[in-house]
Amino acid sequence: MTALAPAPAPCAPRTPWWRLDWGLVIAALGLSLVGATLVYSTTHRFGHGYLAHHLFNLAVGMLMAFGVMRLRVRTIQTLAPIVYVLALLGLLAVLGPLGSTINGSRSWIELPGLSLQPAEFAKVALCVALPMVLAERGERGARPPARDVMVAGVLVAVPVALVVLQPDLGSATVLVMIGLGVVTVSGARWPWIAGALAAMAAVVSAALFTPMLSAYQKARLTAFLHPDADPGGIGYQMHQVRLAIGGGGWTGQGLLHGRATQAGVIPFQQSDFVFSAAAEELGFLGSAALIALLGFVVVRGLLIAWHTHDSFGRLVAVGVSSWFLFQILQNIGMNLAVLPVTGLPLPFVSYGGSSMFACWIGIGLLLKVHADDSARRP
Repeated sequence: MTALAPAPAPCAPRTPWWRLDWGLVIAALGLSLVGATLVYSTTHRFGHGYLAHHLFNLAVGMLMAFGVMRLRVRTIQTLAPIVYVLALLGLLAVLGPLGSTINGSRSWIELPGLSLQPAEFAKVALCVALPMVLAERGERGARPPARDVMVAGVLVAVPVALVVLQPDLGSATVLVMIGLGVVTVSGARWPWIAGALAAMAAVVSAALFTPMLSAYQKARLTAFLHPDADPGGIGYQMHQVRLAIGGGGWTGQGLLHGRATQAGVIPFQQSDFVFSAAAEELGFLGSAALIALLGFVVVRGLLIAWHTHDSFGRLVAVGVSSWFLFQILQNIGMNLAVLPVTGLPLPFVSYGGSSMFACWIGIGLLLKVHADDSARRP
C-alpha cells in the first residue's frame, strides 16, 4: 500500500526576523505606548488601574498578532468562514441576554474582569471573509463576477444589520467602508461601488430619521452641527473638547498638566476623546506627530497591498488599511467637531480591550501578508 502523504501543518515555517516589516511593528507599538501615556494622564486621579489594563491589553494584542503570524496565509483563508460565523454569533449574543447596554447601545458582553465588544472582531472577520470570496478571479487578473460581488454584499450586510440593531452606527459604517475598499480593489464594476455608497447613505438616513436611535444618540450624531444646542449634555462635552484642543497651542501644556484633562471635565476622554488629551498636553506639534504615526501605519498597509502578488493577501491588506483609515479619520474628526460623535476609538491609542485586540490582529494580518510576499522574492 502507498502511504498517505502527511497533511500540511497549519503553522507556517518560522518567519526570519529580517522579513518582518519592522517599521509597521515599531509604529503600532509606539502608538500603543503613546496611548498608554495619554490613558494614564486622563485617569491617574483614579489610580493605576486604567494604565495596567491598557498595558495588559497591549500585551495580549501583541500575542494575538504573533499567533496570526504563525499561521499560513492559506490557513487563514481556510479559517475565514469560521472566523466570520464566530463574529456573527458574538453579534447575536450581544442582542440577547448576554448583552450589556452602555450609553444607549447594547454593544458589550460583560465577563468576569473583561468586557468584549463583538463589533470590533467583526471588522477582522470581514477583512478575511471578503477576500476569501473575491480573490479567486483576482489570481487570474479578471474582474469578480456579479455572483461573487453579491455574495460579498451579503457578507457585509448581515453584520452591518446586527450592529445597527445595537445600535452602533459608527461601527456599522466602518464595516461598510471595509467592504467598499475590498470590493473596489477587487476590480468590481462601478455600479456595485455606487450601490454600496447608496446603501451606506440609506443606513445613515434611517438612523437619523426613524426611531432606530434614541434621542441621546441622535444628539451625539448631530452635535457637531449645533454644538450649543444641548449645553448641559453632549454640547457641554463638545465644548470642553474644543477648549482642550484649542488650549494646547503649538507645544502643549505638558503631560499631566492639561487644564481640562487634569480637571476630568471631558467624559470618556481616555477612550472616545483621547485625541483631545494629546492636543492639549502635547500641542499641535505633538498631535501632528501622532497623526503622522497613524498615517504611517495606513500607508504601510496600502504599500503591502500594492506590492504583494497574492490576490487574497492584497485584499486582506486593503481591508485592514480601509478599516484603520476610516476609523482614524472618524475619531479625529469628531474630536475636532467636524464629524458626528460616533464613539469609535482611535486605533491603538484609545483605552479599550476589544479595540486593542482587534487592531493588533489586523497588524498580524499585514505582517503575515508582507512576510509571505517577501519570502517569494529571491
